[in-house]
Amino acid sequence: MFDTLSDRLAATFKNLRGKGRLSEADIDATAREIRIALLEADVALPAVRSFIKQVKERALGAEVSQALNPAQQVIKIVNEELIGILGGETRRLRFAKTAPTVIMLAGLQGAGKTTLAGKLGRWLKAQGHSPLLVACDLQRPNAVNQLSVVAERAGVGVYAPQPGNGVGDPVQVAKDSIEFARTKQYDIVIVDTAGRLGIDAEMMQQAADIRDAVSPDEILFVLDAMIGQDAVNTAEAFRDGVGFDGVVLSKLDGDARGGAALSVAHVTGKQIMFASNGEKLDDFDAFHPDRMASRILGMGDMLSLIEKAEQTFSQDEAEKMAAKLAKGPKEFTLDDFLSQMEQVRKMGSISKLLGMLPGMGQIKDQINNLDERDVDRTAAIIKSMTPAERQDPTIINGSRRARIAKGSGVDVSAVKNLVERFFDARKMMSRMAQGGGMPGMPGLPGMGGGAGRKKKQQKQAKGKRQSGNPMKRKAEEQAAAARREQGGALGLPAGQDAKNFELPDEFKKFMG
Repeated sequence: MFDTLSDRLAATFKNLRGKGRLSEADIDATAREIRIALLEADVALPAVRSFIKQVKERALGAEVSQALNPAQQVIKIVNEELIGILGGETRRLRFAKTAPTVIMLAGLQGAGKTTLAGKLGRWLKAQGHSPLLVACDLQRPNAVNQLSVVAERAGVGVYAPQPGNGVGDPVQVAKDSIEFARTKQYDIVIVDTAGRLGIDAEMMQQAADIRDAVSPDEILFVLDAMIGQDAVNTAEAFRDGVGFDGVVLSKLDGDARGGAALSVAHVTGKQIMFASNGEKLDDFDAFHPDRMASRILGMGDMLSLIEKAEQTFSQDEAEKMAAKLAKGPKEFTLDDFLSQMEQVRKMGSISKLLGMLPGMGQIKDQINNLDERDVDRTAAIIKSMTPAERQDPTIINGSRRARIAKGSGVDVSAVKNLVERFFDARKMMSRMAQGGGMPGMPGLPGMGGGAGRKKKQQKQAKGKRQSGNPMKRKAEEQAAAARREQGGALGLPAGQDAKNFELPDEFKKFMG
């Protein structure tokens, strides 16, 4: 959703890099580009004005003029102001002192309230709660059936005493659901209310009546993130007509410009609490302003990625795998490879996971074109092998490759490529597990590695050629002798050679 905005901001910041000092004209030009980028992203004008004013005031101050890297300082300011406009700190749900906690969902028809009720119920269940979904949308055709199906898929309870389709009193259903929840030991009640295609008095009155009947601990306004500028008008109408405590953004996986997300918290003064970014029930999570700002600026979202990994991967399994790799590359088999791949797949869409990594905005076209079915094809190839072949892929010859290809429905070349890639990956993973660093990269302090590169550099240095011109060669020799007398190219004190040279104590501590 924020691709267009991210691209414009990235291009703006690119023009700043490399400048040792930023003039007032540079900052004005940058602010103008950011303003255009925000307006093109459909951000509300009051929010844009406030944002640009803050950025300019801070950028013209001492924190940029006295910074060692002014361009990075401007990016830092924009990042902090983005966090501010998105609501600042993460807002958590307020729970009632005595159960059940009542959460009421309000919003226009088509915003995704019913599906979101199931997503919120599933999310709360994962947090250790026992939620109950209440069907108070008795106007929309089949809304009650939809909520019942969503509740079943989410594995949570549902209270739907009325058939809906225009039959029943939603206020009475909401009132009765509280006693039902107490009787059946549900600690959270999620009330799904009716919406309309537009703001009208009847919808507002019904929502207000339900609010008065159940006295909710949280009223969440469900906002379609794809409706742009109109999101602000809708949010203000609900705030004045019914009142709400927090905002839930739905359809964040859409391709609209995303201005609603950057406008609603600033205009209404109510924070975004949750975000839905897909059609599946688990495509839902708490909204973190700092992480969203980081994504918009192309810095990735490593914290969310780590949280997903912690939820999916077992600590014991991870330790076993690390121990296997440390013993040697041959300990890691295709069975292990398949297991790891299936664990990653449980974390969600591969393209979404890659999008959380820093710098991936530069190759987003390749990520968007990624075929998720490649993972399934790889799994099919491995599952078409015998246990012996998975344990020791070196035994896979031509006839075995043909049999595996036929069993998995792929070309023989696909089987060959998979095995080759597996061997390369196994070597790299084993080397990293043993502290060798990434192949082809210099070893980090305390991490080992870099030996191959060092040998290569020594070999190149050994074969250094001298000039064929006698006058030039003599001048080079004299210059080399002068450098040796002055302590060499490393800047050693005169009379001290490289063998006797020692690093200062501060460097020794840093290098470990």
